[in-house]
Amino acid sequence: MELEQLYRSTVDVWGEQAQYDQAVEECAELIAALMHYRREKVDAQQVIDELADVTLMLGQLTWMFGKERVEEAVQRKRIKLDDLMERENAQGAKKL
Repeated sequence: MELEQLYRSTVDVWGEQAQYDQAVEECAELIAALMHYRREKVDAQQVIDELADVTLMLGQLTWMFGKERVEEAVQRKRIKLDDLMERENAQGAKKL
């Protein structure tokens, strides 16, 4: 099944609100896995598995909110991040 079909099916079966809740749950599980990984309580595979779940939910949310709108927001955020990194690099060079 193609991803778009899968996303549509999940909304058809469980509804949008359930998918929002599922995205929150998957993000929380990734957060917990990362915290446990930092303390060496889980291995990298656990983090990777949770990251895969979040990746699927991000794809679902992107489909739900509109790919073009999300891509535009990512570009705006990337420009801000690029600017921030340039400023940080410039400040780092001044300290040397």
